[in-house]
Amino acid sequence: MTIFTPKFISFDCYGTLIKFHMSDMARDFYEGVIGAENMPAFNRDFSAYRLDEVLGAWKPYREIIGNALSRTAKKWGVAYDEAYGEAIYNAVPTWGPHPDVPGGLSKIGTKIPLVILSNAMNSQIHDNVALLGAPFYAVYTAESAQAYKPRMQAFEYMFDQLGWGPEVGMHVSSSFRYDQNTATDLGFGTRVFVGRGHEPSNANYRDVEIPHIGCLPALVGL
Repeated sequence: MTIFTPKFISFDCYGTLIKFHMSDMARDFYEGVIGAENMPAFNRDFSAYRLDEVLGAWKPYREIIGNALSRTAKKWGVAYDEAYGEAIYNAVPTWGPHPDVPGGLSKIGTKIPLVILSNAMNSQIHDNVALLGAPFYAVYTAESAQAYKPRMQAFEYMFDQLGWGPEVGMHVSSSFRYDQNTATDLGFGTRVFVGRGHEPSNANYRDVEIPHIGCLPALVGL
């Protein structure tokens, strides 16, 4: 194992640090309509439409969720209620971390600047960050950057604010589609993939794979 000591470590938040409940909530709304056996496919579509929604010009995350769920419902031929999207959006700030996160981050947070770059609204993210159990040097959102990941503009906003380039940073994420592919193109010093199970691994777009954040301190020599 090669130890890399970065000037900063940037993290994806939802899914990587915060346990994501989008699929759980969609299941609550639609399992009784389409059947439990169809929910995995429904949620794959919901995930794909969320990615498609963030690729254009910035718009509020409430619209991202609502549009994606509406498009998924249309594909499946079932009704969409705006209250469903609103309920998911309002629930996001209440979600807490994966169990491994506070312990892993607390060993690093006072020694290396920890940064979050999240596809979130400013009004959402700080409630989640307060539950992570470690001090963060900076928290940046898509709203502030006026761009969502995987767009480079979101990452470039972070670099401009920090005054550091990607080559001295480590980026940590459980998503290749939103984070690791772009982190590779931008030339991060090290890319760490957290295998949470919602995306398959890809050795071409990560330097190190870890099963949970508790393994992260060892990668920076702590």
